[in-house]
Amino acid sequence: MAFEPPQRLVRALGETERNGAADWLVKLPELVQQVVGLRELTVERVQAPGGRSSLVVLVRQADGTPAVLKLAPSWARPESERAALAHWGGFGAVQLLDGDGDGGEGVLLLERLHPEMSVRSLPEAKALLEAAGTLRRLWVEPPAGQVFESVAERTGRQAEAMRTSATADAEVAPLVDAALAAREELLASAPQARLLHGTFRQSKVLAGERMPWLAVGPDPVVGECAFDLARLVRDRVEDLIASPSGASITRRRVKRLAESLELDQERLRGWTLFRAVESGVRARRVGRPQDAELLLEFAGWL
Repeated sequence: MAFEPPQRLVRALGETERNGAADWLVKLPELVQQVVGLRELTVERVQAPGGRSSLVVLVRQADGTPAVLKLAPSWARPESERAALAHWGGFGAVQLLDGDGDGGEGVLLLERLHPEMSVRSLPEAKALLEAAGTLRRLWVEPPAGQVFESVAERTGRQAEAMRTSATADAEVAPLVDAALAAREELLASAPQARLLHGTFRQSKVLAGERMPWLAVGPDPVVGECAFDLARLVRDRVEDLIASPSGASITRRRVKRLAESLELDQERLRGWTLFRAVESGVRARRVGRPQDAELLLEFAGWL
């Protein structure tokens, strides 16, 4: 199979600080060909723009059933994604079609949804409502002997990178200090842990056949639900920044989402601050200044 990886994936791999990213991209066409042959799949097309950490290919199985083939490098934690999808069993999330993992590490065969139709295509108020309802279904007890990292572990790595950035960039230091203080306070009194999507936002919720909306692309983690909801708060951040009342809209959004999912508003605000600053600092570090500016201005409202 001859193809060009989507430019979004190429750019994202170019930004990654992981060793081996370039090698994985070079080997990707051969890997796709091997997996397609092994599973007797027929390729329709590569999904574009696709993801920032994986290749998504629309395929048909030997019996003609439409499916999605997803290939991701090891640092994107595809086996953790597999375990989470298997645990959810299609409730609230895309269905895993190869529960045994046959076909190689980093390879997932998934139910075909409608990639062209995400919750983000709905009016904002309706999109937030549908996204929050989908997210609620995913918050379940982690499986026994779970293999997922905790919120404390993931944010611990992020916190170290943020401290390094703040040391080298005095402009972001005040926001980084506030975000790190919020993290410490939140972890000191964390409520009951649940299995979380990990990277949830409107574009991660696609229209399906079994259910109207299903989540895709988790980077699962175990921790408190407010951490998961925090990423949703800043969806359409460019529209928020462009609005003269963006700050007040953001505060109302925090309140409305917290109340709709019965979460503590201050905990949601704290995790929203941490995640926005972490994303903004990282964008600044890898050379995406416009994204960084939006995210750090948003964080300042919190």
